Amino acid sequence: MDSVELERFMDKVRKGPLEEDCWIWVGAISDDGYGRFSIRRDGRERMVRPQRLLFEHVTGRTLSPDVKLLHSCDVPICVHVTDGYGSHLFEGDDSMNMRDREQKRRSGRTHVGRRGLSRQELAARSRDLRKLILTVGWDREAISAVLNGVSPDQPRLFDWP
Repeated sequence: MDSVELERFMDKVRKGPLEEDCWIWVGAISDDGYGRFSIRRDGRERMVRPQRLLFEHVTGRTLSPDVKLLHSCDVPICVHVTDGYGSHLFEGDDSMNMRDREQKRRSGRTHVGRRGLSRQELAARSRDLRKLILTVGWDREAISAVLNGVSPDQPRLFDWP
């Protein structure tokens, strides 16, 4: 990625205030809830996953198509990549992805938070998160509510001072 493309890319990323926070992609989002970014290579424009592009840029490694990038944070539009400790994305394969899914109970058998969401629901959740970040900014409580499928106008059991 050249400096112009990197600047255009980073313009679509909102980092949380803490070092360990997600870096939320606020650009285009696919129908599966993951980000999309347009690049030009060999005179042709194509769409890529932003997390893969940034991972390759930061680590200097080219990912083959069979390599999956797994999210430790389980936020599909997170692009928090570092070359080492603190990265929210790590390389895996299909079996690692399935194990991670089972361990985190995202197998579709349960409907708690992001778990068991359909493709359309996951896309809607990602778009809601993007809209929140763009309109409100980084609000940890509001982000948590969106990620857990809680409506902002839902009554709360307790109001903390």
